[in-house]
Amino acid sequence: MALTLRRRVPELWAAVLAVLLLGPALAPGYVLSYDMVWVPDLALRPGFLGLGSGLPRAVPSDLVVALADEIVPGMVLQKLVLLGALVGAGIGASRLAPGGLVPRLVAVTVYVWNPFVVERLVIGHWPVLVGYAVLPWVIEAGTAWRRGGRLPLRLLWLVPLGGLSAGAGLVTAVVLLAFAAGGRRTLPAVLLAAAGNAPWLVAGLLHASTATTDAAGASVFALHDQGWLPGPVAALGLGGIWNSEVVPGSGGGTAAALGVVVLLALAGIGARGWWRRHDGRERAAYLGCWSAGWLLAVLTWLSPDAVGWLVATVPGAGLVRDGARLLALCAPLLAVAAADGAATLWRHRPGAAVPRAALGLALVLAPVAALPAAAWGASSSLRAVSFPDTWAAARQVVSGSVDRQPGDVLLLPLSSYRQPGWNGGVKVLDPLGRYLTPDYVAGDELVVSGTVVAGEDPRAGAAGEALALPTARERSARLAELGIRVVVVDREAPGTAPPLEARTLWESPDLQVLELADPARRDLPASWTVAMALALLAWGSPLVVALAGWLVRSRRLRSRVTQPAGRGRAGRKAC
Repeated sequence: MALTLRRRVPELWAAVLAVLLLGPALAPGYVLSYDMVWVPDLALRPGFLGLGSGLPRAVPSDLVVALADEIVPGMVLQKLVLLGALVGAGIGASRLAPGGLVPRLVAVTVYVWNPFVVERLVIGHWPVLVGYAVLPWVIEAGTAWRRGGRLPLRLLWLVPLGGLSAGAGLVTAVVLLAFAAGGRRTLPAVLLAAAGNAPWLVAGLLHASTATTDAAGASVFALHDQGWLPGPVAALGLGGIWNSEVVPGSGGGTAAALGVVVLLALAGIGARGWWRRHDGRERAAYLGCWSAGWLLAVLTWLSPDAVGWLVATVPGAGLVRDGARLLALCAPLLAVAAADGAATLWRHRPGAAVPRAALGLALVLAPVAALPAAAWGASSSLRAVSFPDTWAAARQVVSGSVDRQPGDVLLLPLSSYRQPGWNGGVKVLDPLGRYLTPDYVAGDELVVSGTVVAGEDPRAGAAGEALALPTARERSARLAELGIRVVVVDREAPGTAPPLEARTLWESPDLQVLELADPARRDLPASWTVAMALALLAWGSPLVVALAGWLVRSRRLRSRVTQPAGRGRAGRKAC
C-alpha cells in the first residue's frame, strides 16, 4: 500500500501544480485569452477541415473540438483539455526521471512550471501544450520500440494527439524520429509521423499558391529578450516568447535569472548521471532535439531578416518564425538532467547540517520560487467568463438567415483582436465568428509593437478591398460576390464598419446583424475535398488501429481471467 502511494505522489504533484497554474480558469465559464477561444458549441465548417481560404493553422484541432463538444460541453471540455495537458506533461516527465521520489518530483516541477508552459497558456496555444505533454510519452514509447523491436500501440494515438496543430505536430515528429527511427523501424516511424501531420501538411500544400506568410512577421515573432535576460539566455530556461504581455510579472527579473542559473546548475550536476543512465543513441536523441530547438530559436533572434526571407519564400517555413515555440524540443532534456542532478544531490547531500526533507523540498520547489507570478492563472490573467446573452440571440438570427439562403458571415470591424469589457479587458482573437454557426470571414492582419503583419487569408483581404469602395451599394455588391450573406458588427470593438446597403435583421447595444441580398455561391474544389478527406483518414487511421489493438488485448486478458481451472494448456497436458 505504501509503495503504491509512493508511486502515485508524482501524479498527485502534477495535478497540484496544474490546479495552481490554472486557478480561476477552472471556475464555471470560458477562458478567452489571445488565441484561446472556446465557445459553448463549436460548429463544424470548411475552415476546420482545411478547406477555408486562409492558411490551416488550427487543423485538425478545431475539427477535434467541434466533434468532441457534441459529447462533452465546451466549457467542461476546455478545462479537461487544459488540466489533462498539464497533468499528462508532469506524469510523462516523471517517467523519464531516475528512480527515487525526489528526482521524479523535480522532473514534474521543471517540466510543468516553467516560462514556456505559462506563456503558452496565457497566449492561448493549447494545442502546443497538448503536443508538449505528449513528448515525454513519445520518448518513452519510442525508446521501448527501439529496445524491444515491437511498435507500442500507445504511439499510434500519441503521435496524432501531438499533431493537433502544425507546430506541435512538427515537434512531435522530430522527437519520434530521433528516439525511434533506425533500421526496420525507420519506414514505419516516418509513415506514422507523416500520418500524424497529414491534415495540416495537405491543407498547407493546397493553400501554398493562394496564401502567403508576411516576412515582417519574422522579426515580430522571433525569440525576444526578457527583461535584462538576452534571448539566447532566456531560451536556456525555456523563456523568450515574442509577446511581452504574456510574460509573468517575474519572468524577466532577478528571480527569473536566478531560476535559470539554478536550473542549469542542477542540470550540470546531473550531467554525469544522465550520461551513464542512457545509451549512445538516447544521448544523441536528447542532445539532438535540444540543439535543434535552441539553435533554431536563437537563429530567429540573431537573423530575423534571413528567417523572414525563408518564411516568405518557402511554403510551410512559417512554422519556424515563432522561435520560442521551438523550445519545446529543449524541455525533455532539461527536465531529465535536472532530475538527475537532484538524484546526485540527494545521494551526496552536504553533510548532516542539511536535513533530507529540507533539501528535497528546496529541490522540488525551486522552479516555483523562481516564477511565483505563474501561480493562480498567471496572477489571475486567466479567468473564466460568460458570453453576453445578446450573442446567443445573434447566433439564432444569423443561423435563420443562412438557412433561408446559404452564405457566409463577415465580422466587422475588420480587426483581429478584441478587448471586451465582459472579458475583463483581456485581449482575445475575435470569438464572435466561432460562436456563430456559419463559416465566417474575419480580419487577420496583426499590429505588434507598431509593426503591421499582413494577414494570410486572401478572402479577408478581398473583403477589406470591398469595404474600401466609395459607396454602400458597391461595398454590399462586392461582398455578396465574395459569398457573404450576413454581416455582424461588433459595436464595442476597435475600428470602424462602413455603411452597407443591407437589411437590419437584429441589433442590440453591442451587436448589429445585417443581411445582404443574393450572395454568390462559393463551391469548394472537389479535388481539395478529396485530398483533405484522405489526409484526415490518414490522421485517424492510427487511432483506429490503436483502439482495435486495445480491444483485442482486453478481450484476450478477460478470456484468460475467466478461463475455468484445468481447461488451460497445463490442464490439457494433465489429461
